[in-house]
Amino acid sequence: MKKIDVVLGLQWGDEGKGKVVDVLTPRYNVIARFQGGPNAGHSLHFNNKSYVLHTIPSGIFRDGTINVIGNGVVVDPVILAEEIHELEATGVDVLSKMIISKRAHLILPTHRMLDAASEAAKGAGKIGSTLKGIGPTYMDKTGRNGLRMGDVLSPAFLERYNALKAKHDEILRLQYNFEYDITEYEAKWMEGIELLKKFPIVDTEIEVNKYLTEDKPILAEGAQGSMLDVDFGTYPFVTSSNTLCSGVCTGLGVAPTRIGEVYGIFKAYCTRVGSGPFPTELFDETGEKLRQLGHEFGATTGRPRRCGWLDMVALKYAVMMNGVTSLIMMKSDILNDFDTIKVCVGYEVNGERIDYFPFEVADEVTPIYREFKGWNCDTTKMRTYDELPAEFKEYVEYIESETGVSIGIISLGPDREETIVR
Repeated sequence: MKKIDVVLGLQWGDEGKGKVVDVLTPRYNVIARFQGGPNAGHSLHFNNKSYVLHTIPSGIFRDGTINVIGNGVVVDPVILAEEIHELEATGVDVLSKMIISKRAHLILPTHRMLDAASEAAKGAGKIGSTLKGIGPTYMDKTGRNGLRMGDVLSPAFLERYNALKAKHDEILRLQYNFEYDITEYEAKWMEGIELLKKFPIVDTEIEVNKYLTEDKPILAEGAQGSMLDVDFGTYPFVTSSNTLCSGVCTGLGVAPTRIGEVYGIFKAYCTRVGSGPFPTELFDETGEKLRQLGHEFGATTGRPRRCGWLDMVALKYAVMMNGVTSLIMMKSDILNDFDTIKVCVGYEVNGERIDYFPFEVADEVTPIYREFKGWNCDTTKMRTYDELPAEFKEYVEYIESETGVSIGIISLGPDREETIVR
């Protein structure tokens, strides 16, 4: 029986998963999203066009693929409908290539209001939410109040929707004293529901396991990054779902023994959006240079990303937690113009050096760096590992020796072709 391969980010999101899935998809019949919601922004660039996918799996551009929105995903019908319309306008037949889990939870317009009210109430302690209603939706899921995709097929759907909306309204008025108007968004939301009803809304866990018995190659696509995992990330500055490989089992309904290759994606440096610990963050011109060269602005929010050197402590932790079998290094070309490149090899906490990722990463964590000589040349046209300069290879081989995992793919630019597969 085939196993399900997994591709996920090893940092704080924005590692370049969209491009990698697009490079990998020719090998797979089925691409499945297993967690997260429209806070994801998977950027793909080919044929001189750029696309950003928020909910739809990145295999949608390939003919003959089945794209699964799994039960672990939370769905905003407005955003998903917009995404469908945009793809259809470019000639993509989404309807024939996508199925949606009955068990995927719905983001209500009032969930977005709860998100905004909660973030506003936190003041200086805000977590940097994308305000898409994702956290409150997962809270309703675990609180057993949620509305799911399968509910839209029930004659009692509107009754269930209104009951949950009334509950949210009470919280917004009494707890937050929050004024809002969802009339316009709610009308779009209901239109979105009608569009989604045209798609197969099915028991995707049955379908995915059936694909496995039929030996169909499946790729599970993660959103956000490992360091944003609700359990093992930099809590509370995390997302609301399990972004690690273990989330595939609960987010798609597959057994742990069905997991095959685990492709871990990381940038050659680090970025983070929103609040939260970031030990290697640079506040100087080097950080600004990384931001400008790397176009480090959120695909979903447009927010400037915080930038810093590669954090080997966090990377080794993510590799361990995910059981990564192959590493993929993105945006290596952004380091083409640096004389010196640094890598964080440990943390100093209260005068003591540690080389593991601690329970709490606070401001008093000081990164300990190792310096590498930069390669100072244009690598974007190189297509084989042998062509790369010696300094570049030294950087790659250091990461491999520290993590114990080989780097199978090196990305040297945003386009599909600007890739070295070893």
